[in-house]
Amino acid sequence: MSDAHAPLTGVLERLGELTGRPGRLCEVLDVADLSYRTGIPVGVVAELLAGGPAPEAGLAERVRQRLDFIRENRRRPDGKRYSLGELAAIAGTSRQWLSEWRKSGLPSLEHTDRLRRFFGLPPGFFTADEPEALYEALQPVLQGLQAQADPLSRLRESGLVRLAARAPHMNPRQLATLADLAEMLITAESAVN
Repeated sequence: MSDAHAPLTGVLERLGELTGRPGRLCEVLDVADLSYRTGIPVGVVAELLAGGPAPEAGLAERVRQRLDFIRENRRRPDGKRYSLGELAAIAGTSRQWLSEWRKSGLPSLEHTDRLRRFFGLPPGFFTADEPEALYEALQPVLQGLQAQADPLSRLRESGLVRLAARAPHMNPRQLATLADLAEMLITAESAVN
């Protein structure tokens, strides 16, 4: 991968170390879920996870592909696909204008942001290139695996371990505050897992 995509390369290397499957991350990661969260086709996700190159695509083509991806993979509560009219209403535009987007690949930022928010998609969903989008989607996976490998890492990163080392020198109010902080971290971590 190019230097522009070095962050993804670094994450893939670290994931390979943590899983014991360098170069074979498709065996341990949910490729379909990563595709669903990023809007990147499954085959491209697998290729990137294996260290392969990112496809060459311009911004307009990427936006069009991600819009089509939403239409194919996001379902209404009744399980049916959203119609172009429904997507246009969500975006705050007309069906005709949405059809033009699909041809040109250049919708307004306001309308794409409405779609992104409605479907709970990450910032940059429509514009991030494949390595950027995959890098962002892999961050929670990496954090979870690092936490399993070193359960105290989050506490060290937050500075809580350093604070705990000072406990013998704290007054009761400071100790109570430290205990509350630790409880909030533990509760937040439990909610994530």
